[in-house]
Amino acid sequence: METLNITPFANAVSGTVAVPGSKSITNRALILAALSRESLTLEGALFSEDTEIMAKALGALGFTVSTDPVGKTIFLVGKGGDIPQAEAELFIGNAGTAARFLTAMLALKAGGKYALDGTPAMRKRPMQGLLDALKQNDAATATHGETDGHFPFTLETQGQRGGTLTADASASSQILSALLMTAPLAAGPCTIELAGETVSKPFVAMTLAMMAQFGLEPDSAEDGKYVFPGGQSYYYPRPAYVVEPDATAASYFLALPFVTGGSLSLRQMGQISLQGDIGFTEVMETLGLKITTTGDDLLVTTGGEATVQDVYDFNAISDTFLTLAAIAPLLKKPITITGIAHTRKQETDRIHAMATELKKLGQGIEETEDSLTIRPDLEAMKRATANAPIAIDTYHDHRVAMSFGILGCRDLHGDGRPWITINDPGCCGKTFPTFFEVLRELTPA
Repeated sequence: METLNITPFANAVSGTVAVPGSKSITNRALILAALSRESLTLEGALFSEDTEIMAKALGALGFTVSTDPVGKTIFLVGKGGDIPQAEAELFIGNAGTAARFLTAMLALKAGGKYALDGTPAMRKRPMQGLLDALKQNDAATATHGETDGHFPFTLETQGQRGGTLTADASASSQILSALLMTAPLAAGPCTIELAGETVSKPFVAMTLAMMAQFGLEPDSAEDGKYVFPGGQSYYYPRPAYVVEPDATAASYFLALPFVTGGSLSLRQMGQISLQGDIGFTEVMETLGLKITTTGDDLLVTTGGEATVQDVYDFNAISDTFLTLAAIAPLLKKPITITGIAHTRKQETDRIHAMATELKKLGQGIEETEDSLTIRPDLEAMKRATANAPIAIDTYHDHRVAMSFGILGCRDLHGDGRPWITINDPGCCGKTFPTFFEVLRELTPA
């Protein structure tokens, strides 16, 4: 297995960093472009495992997709709601957005038959809420090969005729987003009713905002009920759609000055409008960082007043909770991170993964189903890593790898020797293939 020693920063960080395009926006834009009536070029698109899985799947479904990784562009010819191939085998890897968005899109095809599967980790991730919603009006029926409600399955589709669909999105907001993006293309009026609450609400807001950019909005959206007239198609009024930089990926570099001291400019992060995870800036401000907008960029500096909270609710920005958890050993008081129960069913059980690795570093940890409490112990972390670096297992989860990569930049022992080793750093290919290269370029000589 590949491993990587993290080189601590001998001096405070300084400079500028550019994070890649947003995965969430790139994959939503690919679906919306495929459902549009015209061709479209995505500029600033993310090129990573998850987005490549989406682009490849659309190609397998008969869409014309041309990619330019160097230029960070993807060209796609939309079909206005038609899916060219009535049968296909799709491998989804461990890409949750591709899994949910494509499944809902396939249900638009009358007489379709599609075999979908993913990695062992994807086979554990929840799909039941989406499949139940698609079955309600006979748009699609899944025949499972192993476990109901999970991959693999064969999806037989009859077309989305409309009606009322009740959706349980308590396990993933992507279930609701998938149904929302396809509802306007139903043959008749279509209403999506949310059963209970959904997690990660800012991602639903992102979906609705992007749908509006492509020309379609619900007739009404109140009390978890979204009403569409049906029979519509998307159209983006310009030849290119510009993807915002990834706010979740930016969280690691927002945290870096806290770990190393100094300042860092995050390019093109000052005008984020679609991504709720930009709210992580407010978390870092409570840790004593100053974050200011300078033109299109964000400038992150130390020297602010710390007002560390006892409890942080991360339900709305749960992808970033790992960043805070990883740097929590450097705090001067315990913290509890709540609202994260649904992250147990993501790339891995993220609460348990973070708890396990922080315990290796001598930290006091308490888990509940929905929370993680961390009692910082800097001296225990020094003792645990005094003789050799601690190997951090990443569980095939890019966010575990990147968050602990940032913690390892602290010159813990004052002599520049590595004290954290990241196992399987290549898992970052899921959303940020060059993460450790970018981090290395920032390391002071």
